[in-house]
Amino acid sequence: MPSLGADMTEGTLLEWLVGPGDLVHHGQIVAVIDTVKSAVDIEAFEDGEIESLLVEPGTTVAVGTPLARITRVEDTAVAAPAPAPTPPARGAVTPEPGRAATSPVVRHLAHDLGVDLDHVPGTGPGGALTRHDVEAAAASTPEPGPAPAPRPSAREGTRVPASPLARSRAAELGVDLIDVHGTGHGGAVVVADVEAAARGTSGRAAPTGRATQPAPRPRAAVSRTAELRTDARKDAMQAATGALMARSKREIPHYYLESTIDLAPALGSLSRHNDGRASAERVLPAALLLTATARSLRTVPELNGFYGEHGFEQRDEVDLGVAVSLRGGGLVVANLRGAEENSVDELMVRLKDIAVRARAGRLTGSEMSVPTVTVTNLGDQGADLVHGVIYPPQVALVGFGRIVERPWAVGGMLTVRPVVVATLAADHRVTDGHRGSRFLAALDAALQNPEELWT
Repeated sequence: MPSLGADMTEGTLLEWLVGPGDLVHHGQIVAVIDTVKSAVDIEAFEDGEIESLLVEPGTTVAVGTPLARITRVEDTAVAAPAPAPTPPARGAVTPEPGRAATSPVVRHLAHDLGVDLDHVPGTGPGGALTRHDVEAAAASTPEPGPAPAPRPSAREGTRVPASPLARSRAAELGVDLIDVHGTGHGGAVVVADVEAAARGTSGRAAPTGRATQPAPRPRAAVSRTAELRTDARKDAMQAATGALMARSKREIPHYYLESTIDLAPALGSLSRHNDGRASAERVLPAALLLTATARSLRTVPELNGFYGEHGFEQRDEVDLGVAVSLRGGGLVVANLRGAEENSVDELMVRLKDIAVRARAGRLTGSEMSVPTVTVTNLGDQGADLVHGVIYPPQVALVGFGRIVERPWAVGGMLTVRPVVVATLAADHRVTDGHRGSRFLAALDAALQNPEELWT
């Protein structure tokens, strides 16, 4: 069970996406776990073969508890196959002619969603089909015009389309899936349908004489956090955040600095780069501020790292933690790893993607891991500045208020300029006001020369 933050002590395994005998590679999604903040996709950290699963779905275990055993195999077993045919590795799936290799879990999911694997391109090692390939294919399949014929009784041996989590919940509540009206993609049963049926608020048939086809909904929004987020989850998230912030203020000697930065050059550069772009492709000021922050941390690297039992550990790679507000309430800090290597355009693409998936509960374990520094940007929320609280074990937090127009002196003349107040909360055990001021000066300089941030 991975640690996805200093406030996480345990997690609940929701679903296995692999089984014994499956070959996995580094970075492949293998399981889904539930924390107080959201459901998270967990990646494999090694290449190899799943030997055994040690924890059953629905079990809550402490951080550090082994979840599965992976046996190392030859590199060729998980890498792309060579042109010459080679015998399959132990436990590998031998595909039929014209069909990409698939694991039993992927085939099971494809059956549930009504996806024909012969027409799905594989993105896994050697062209193997992954769970995400099947979900993408299901999401892109147009809804049929007429309503589907009534499903044969599950009691007659026919398998009802349902998510694995919905099947588990149905068994737990004693609900027969054939009696549940599915609202998922293609009429698949999801957890919310099972719980509604258990409460007696949903049945197999639509309430009117005419059958209706449910509107398509993304699986991400159906099968993850949207199903699981409740008032209890929001309360638990707030309690966990409050406890961590109380610990931070109690243990970390904070100092605070602030600087008002003229954004006229940066916003002028942004306007030129956005000229002619479609609205969906335009870059937001937040991407400029994040890029400038990541680059400026190279000037004062003492702000980038962790403070632990053995003192400060400086990191070379800048992993920016971005606070994303959730529609149901609460915040999730998503990790933009290696942000100092990205241009403004690249960081904008990553920012949009990670914000959408954070709100849908589709972040991976690496994206929920502890970043080296956190940035909180209030955008247009109305506050001119923010004095943040450091997220341990980090040693700094950068904040940006809203962009406002203020009187500004330029070359001895008074004019009106767009400005933003940048703040720094830092750990006095690692840095001091002098080095903190150097960071804010570097941030100001980067935003006065914004063209360098686009490359």
